[in-house]
Amino acid sequence: MTPAMTPPPAPRGASPAGGTAPLKVVIAEDAVILRDGLAHLLGLRGHEVVAGVGDAEALRAAVAEHRPDVAVIDIRMPPTHTDEGLRAAIELRRELPGTGVLLFSQYVETRYAAELLGSSPAGVGYLLKERVSDLDDFVDALTRVAAGGTALDPEVVAHLLGASRRDGSRHDGLDALTPREREVLALMAEGRTNAAIAASLVVTERAVEKHVANIFTKLGLAATGSDHRRVLAVLRYLDAS
Repeated sequence: MTPAMTPPPAPRGASPAGGTAPLKVVIAEDAVILRDGLAHLLGLRGHEVVAGVGDAEALRAAVAEHRPDVAVIDIRMPPTHTDEGLRAAIELRRELPGTGVLLFSQYVETRYAAELLGSSPAGVGYLLKERVSDLDDFVDALTRVAAGGTALDPEVVAHLLGASRRDGSRHDGLDALTPREREVLALMAEGRTNAAIAASLVVTERAVEKHVANIFTKLGLAATGSDHRRVLAVLRYLDAS
């Protein structure tokens, strides 16, 4: 099963033959064998791994030095092996929003996925490590994230949607959306803000806010303390695409 993906809003560039331009990649993974293996495989596909590091501090330094197109980051890294990679990824997205972030993990960790996607799903990926065995899917996900798209492991999507349904939503609700609401949701899935959606559709931001509120209502997404409704709405869209 391939990762759920949204198309990038604006690709970084393509080669004259129509292929994807080589990417500059930083890999943050404390398992040396996996890190070196990924670097080798990406090199065979024409991409340049500019740095391979084993902890979050080294990741921050490598990104600051090389300014990669995308960083591949293990969620759990030294010293505590809890969420150092996630914290570094969130910091990276805040400070360098043009750099794609592809998190990967041995397990589905829905809290981490929701936190990463919270501000915007654009230029974000979350894959299980087992997906790396399918090199075509992995490289496609990496390329899409680097270009500003989204790539989510199907198991991550399923777990996040399952959690939202256990919280009270028993239906997808997509059929109830109007054509305009579907258009707004598709733009949300590209990671666009309400202001950017308004500019794209040539409507007011207030009108977009109303559409977004209607989308949440029709999808059965009630406000919560963490309020990840925008993330969950996008996941419904991805799951149905």
